[in-house]
Amino acid sequence: MVVLNKKKFARAILIIMGIIIGLNFIIMNKVFSSQEMTYREVTVIEGDTLWDIASREKTTNPYYEDDDVRDIISNIKHINNLESSNLKENQVLRIPTF
Repeated sequence: MVVLNKKKFARAILIIMGIIIGLNFIIMNKVFSSQEMTYREVTVIEGDTLWDIASREKTTNPYYEDDDVRDIISNIKHINNLESSNLKENQVLRIPTF
């Protein structure tokens, strides 16, 4: 194959790549938005830590089955707008689930 006009060829490749990337974003958005996120509430009891809760969720919650405990803790903190890992007795945490 001989490329006669390198600028037109490069422009065509960029346009094709842009279309592919754009379609990929559209498809991924539909895949992730088709499954609605559900939550359940967990009430913190005396002595509970985020590590304990995350470890329990890893073994019992299919949503977290392949995640590292540290990633689960980070996710729970993000969902519940926690600035630290300190929990209070009777505090209610939202936990994602399927």
